[in-house]
Parts: sequence; structure tokens; C-alpha cells
Amino acid sequence: MWKRIKDFLQNNRLFMKMFLVTVISIVAVSVLITFSSLRMSNNLFMETFSITNTKVLNKIKQEFETFSYSVAHTTMNVQDNGTIKRLLNKEGLNSIEESQLYYSINEQMERIYSDNLNEANLIVIGINGRLFNMKYNQWPVTSGELLNHPVADQLRKNPSQIMYQYIPSSDFTDGRTVVAASKALTEQSTGDIYGYVFIPILERDIYTFYEGFTNDGNSIVIMNGKGDIVSSNQQKWIGKRAPSLLAAAAQGDAPALKYQDVSALGKDYMMMAESLPALDMYVVNLIDQEVVLGNLIDTKEVALISAGIVTLAVAVVFIISRRMTKPLSRLVEQISSMARHDFRKPVDESGGYEARKLGTAFNSMLNELQEHMDMLLETQNTVRKSELEALQHQINPHFLYNTLTSVKFMVKDGKKDAAFDTIDALIPLLQNALGNVDETIPVQQEAANIENYVLINRMRYGEGIKVNILIAPDCLHYHLPKLVIQPFLENAFFHAFSEKKQGFIQVLIARREDRLECEVVDTGDGMRADTYKEQKEKRKLFSGIGIRNVHDRIQLLYGGEYGVEISSEWKKGTKVKITLPLLEGKSKDRTISENITNTGRMS
Repeated sequence: MWKRIKDFLQNNRLFMKMFLVTVISIVAVSVLITFSSLRMSNNLFMETFSITNTKVLNKIKQEFETFSYSVAHTTMNVQDNGTIKRLLNKEGLNSIEESQLYYSINEQMERIYSDNLNEANLIVIGINGRLFNMKYNQWPVTSGELLNHPVADQLRKNPSQIMYQYIPSSDFTDGRTVVAASKALTEQSTGDIYGYVFIPILERDIYTFYEGFTNDGNSIVIMNGKGDIVSSNQQKWIGKRAPSLLAAAAQGDAPALKYQDVSALGKDYMMMAESLPALDMYVVNLIDQEVVLGNLIDTKEVALISAGIVTLAVAVVFIISRRMTKPLSRLVEQISSMARHDFRKPVDESGGYEARKLGTAFNSMLNELQEHMDMLLETQNTVRKSELEALQHQINPHFLYNTLTSVKFMVKDGKKDAAFDTIDALIPLLQNALGNVDETIPVQQEAANIENYVLINRMRYGEGIKVNILIAPDCLHYHLPKLVIQPFLENAFFHAFSEKKQGFIQVLIARREDRLECEVVDTGDGMRADTYKEQKEKRKLFSGIGIRNVHDRIQLLYGGEYGVEISSEWKKGTKVKITLPLLEGKSKDRTISENITNTGRMS
């Protein structure tokens, strides 16, 4: 499985590179566009939201200011009403007078109360303990409780001010949250307090001021100057003190600020605020941006749409890229296979426009290259034939001259038998050398040629150099090219014993697995290490044409895995190893020209 994946990636690298670059680009562009769109939508929403909520806050502020004006008007009417004043100041009234005054004050308070807005209550209490409550069931407070409460203490400290005081839910308020607008009633001449007027409004009635302007994530908070939340559409916030929100509201009331980020009530909000100076309160708009934007923009839906667009784009890119690169990959594979097998076979001119053009151009180049290779091979064949013909006729003239001279002296000395033996050895040697060099001969015949060559040299040089020929019996029927052993044997006779005058030359022919190995080993002078290394690096070991051509001819005939290896050690001798394929007996081997051509095809 992994190998198939690896092979696919290896064979389609161009496609994978194009595809990955395109996919990364598409994903990056899609993410950036989605992010930019969400950000622009967010900014546009916040701008629009800011403008809208500013108008909402102004509307709520107007409601409170109208209520404040109504409170001020009511307190002034109570302050200026003589009937109420007399009732709150008189002492020692009998029951009839008190009933008449109560009737009169109720009539006056009904008239004053009718001008009041909303559902606020109206309570008037004198320091003499007389209390008039227009909505007793809304706040069933007694005169003693009210006169002794801190709200009355605050009025006594500030008799000339209309105060708005937050009274949290308790038994005093009958379990209700109340905001009491109140003022002390004073004598104009002396400034003495003779009573108090309270206009309490329940939190649920304050809520009606902004009820239509709230929703999920968009909350309204009414808080006093101490930071107490006196009203909110979030009931859990009512009664809590939020000094950080108060500080932000005071800053957010500045005209230059539209909205600001604030951390309050355990969460981060976007805040806008308006102050109510007359009431010593603030109207605060808290926006949970996450909830509001979540309701406005479905991020999950946007992400799914973007993912769908990316998937579609990637699929289209995959198909197009595959169609574009597949012919190119196939072309590369054909070219690679051609280099390993046969470059005469043209590539397919198929696929897209680019692939067809490349295939056509490559085939044209291939045809020109083939023509050039044919010319080159023909030239090499001619050169090689010339060299082999030179090798064929390269029986050293000195060798032939010296041999014939030796025969002459043998005859003169009366050594007719030795002369006849030498001539008998020379004749088959000449026949073998002057015959068709393309032929192969059996190992047995090659052994006879070697014995004849050794016999001639022994007649000339004596018994100083001894030759041993060892041939495995199972190799006698195998064939080998002519003149592959004699050049190395000749080299050993003439060059290996320049300093040493005696030694051994050993010829071995044996089978090693699927190869025929021939070795010519001498115990002569050898070569120094530095000389051997230099000549090996420069490929000049035994540079004679016969010896050099043996290696080249073997490789041309049978391939690069066959040939000649030479090793030498100073004062110990030289070893030549000839590696050949196992050739069964044939009358003729393949011609050199055929093998040169085949070798060119395989290169």
C-alpha cells in the first residue's frame, strides 16, 4: 500500500507540486476572504449598531427626562398647595375638622396626581406623622417607617433638592425594588421642614421605559451615582453594585466616544452610556458582541459555504491539473524507460497541446540522434575492424624473424628434430592468427595454441621461464574469442622478467558459476605501487594495441560485466584475469558489428 502511494507520488511529482501549490493558494485566499468578509460585516454592523443604539439611548434618556420633569412639576405643586401645607402643620384638630381636611387634601392630591406620568405613586407625609398614600397597595408604608428611614435622613440633609434614591427589595418596600423621587417640604420664609413628598416608582415600571429596545445580547442597565444597578432587563443584575461599570459609564458619556470595550459583571461587553444628571443616574447599553453577531451572522454557515467552495475549487483544480500533467508524466516515463531499453522506439504524441508538441519535438530529436548514432556505430565498427585486423596481423615481426633465425641455426647445428618441432608449432600458430578474427575457438584449441607459443619461446630462451597450463576438464568444450590469452602471455615473456631471469608463468582456465575465467599469472618483476596506481588511474596498464583491444573487444561483444582485470605487486609478479560468458560450441560467434550495434541499443 505504502509502496504504491510512494510510486504514485514519485511518478507524479509535477502534478503533486502544481496541485499542492494551487490548493494552498485557494485555501489561503478563501480563508482571507472569509475573514475579511466577517470583519467587514462586523465593522459595518458595529457602525450601524452604534448609530442605532445612540438613538435608542437618546430615546430612553428623553423618557427619563420627561419623568424627571413630571416629578419636579408634581413636587412644586405639592409645595405650593396651601391645603396640604395646613394639614401637615396643624395640630389638635378634632375629628370633624380632620375629616374635612383629609377630604380636601385627597381632592388636591387627585388633581396633582392626574398630571403625573407613568404608574408612579404619590405619598405626602408631614413631620406631624400625617401620611397620604395614593397607592397604598403598591407601597403599604407607615409614617413611622418612612420618617425614620435613611431616605428621610438624606432629605433632611438636602432639603432644597429633589433626590432620587434607590431602595432595594426588602420588608420596608414589601418585597419590591423601588426608586423614590423625593423632596422636603419647607417654609419659604424660614426654611423649616414641615413634611416630605415621595414619588416612588417600581423597578418594573422603570423597565417600561426601555422594554422595547432590548433583546438577546443587547441589554440596558439603569444605575445610580453610587454604582447600584436599579433596573435592567437582566433581572439577575438588579441590586448589584458595579463600580467598574460606573467608571466606564462616566467615561463613555463623553461626546467623542461612541462605544468602548468594558469588562463588568463577569464578562466582556461593548458599552455605550448616557448620563441623567437630573436623576444622578446613567443609562448604560451593554452589548454582548458574540451573541449579537452570532444571531446576525451564522459563522458556522459561512465556514461551511467557504469549505464547500474550496472543495469544489480543489476538485476542479485536481481534474484540470491531472489532465494537464498526466500526458507529461507519461511522456517522462516513456523517456525514462527508453533510456533503459530501446531508444529507437518513439514516444506517444498524445495528450494536451503541450504534451503533443513535446512528443513531436522529442521524436524529431530522437530520429536525428538515431541517424547520428548509426553513423557513429558504423564509424566505430570500421575503426574496431581495422584494429582487429591489425591485431590479427600483429604477430611481432621480430618474433617471426627470431623464430626463423632460431630454426636456421638449429638446422646448421644439426638439430633437425628441434627445427622440425619449432616449425610444426609455428604453422598452426600462424593459421590461427591469420584466420577470421570474428570466429571463436574451443578452449581445447586455445590450449594447443598456447602450448605451441610456449614451445617456440622455449626454443629461443631456454628453460629459464617455465609455463604451467591448467585447464579444468569441464571447460574444454566452451568457446572463447581468438587472441584473448596470447597477448598477455607474450607480454609476460617479453616484459615480466627484465630483472629476474627465471620464473614461472601460469595459465589457468576454469568455470566460476555462469562465467569462464582465464588467468595469466607470472612471478616476474611486477610494478611498483606508485607506478601501478598512476597507470591504473590513467588507464594505461599494458598500453599495447593487442592487450588494450582484448578488454574493449570483450566488452563490446558481451557487455560491461565482462572484461580484463590486471593487478601487480613489485617483486612478486602480475596477475591478469579475463572474464568471459559461457559460450557453447558454435562454428561462428555473432559478428562484432552486430554486437556493437546491440551494445549501442542497450546503452
